[in-house]
Amino acid sequence: MISFIVPAYNEEKLIARTLVALNEAGKRIDEGYEIVVADDASTDRTADLARTLGARVVKVTRRQIAATRNAGARASCGDKLIFVDADTVVSAEVVRAAVKAMKGGAVGGGSAVIFDGRLPRYAEIINPALVRVFRTLGLACGCFVFCTREAFDKVGGFDEELFASEEISISRALKRLGKFIVLRQSVITSGRKLRMYSGKEFLRLFGKFMLSGRKRLKQRDGLEVWYGGRRDDPDPIVFSQREPSPEIELSV
Repeated sequence: MISFIVPAYNEEKLIARTLVALNEAGKRIDEGYEIVVADDASTDRTADLARTLGARVVKVTRRQIAATRNAGARASCGDKLIFVDADTVVSAEVVRAAVKAMKGGAVGGGSAVIFDGRLPRYAEIINPALVRVFRTLGLACGCFVFCTREAFDKVGGFDEELFASEEISISRALKRLGKFIVLRQSVITSGRKLRMYSGKEFLRLFGKFMLSGRKRLKQRDGLEVWYGGRRDDPDPIVFSQREPSPEIELSV
């Protein structure tokens, strides 16, 4: 069985789009599935929306993405785990490819990523390069990571010492364990953070990473992109639960 695990914090604006897409994908795959939303201390309607759309909600109060993903995995029942961010849309094609990879002997993997909406110029320039770097290095982007239950347990899940880059850490751990595949298929994730924060802010953040290394990733302070107050998206994507998500058709 497939377990879709969705970590979420105050995602009432986008989680419906994500869960509708997961249900559409799950129904087109010849395998049972479940959706587990790990709700990390949300104060909005995230949990209620998730239940309405057929997800099982697990309450978490850690405010840490690695711990939230692990909590969702512990509560899930499947032998194939697919971690999908609450602002990310997947298609049946990418899910089918992930399942095929795991059945073919891969311990885990990731996918290509497309950002939705209007992107600032700096993001349009660097994003293709980052996608190529992740593919070349064989690393999963955080919005979509898959692995077998057995492999997940062997590597100890996501590293709960880290407040960011936990997807890179588990990618490396899984690669040491066995075959790790970055799929050609794409998922679509929100470009909101790229719109909410300037290029200078991102440059400053990554400069801190370069100077402090892994030590910096173990501290929540200073990681406002992930843990700061949610800014308004200047170019939000509007989605109605009663309509099929148009972004699903954009996956390649």
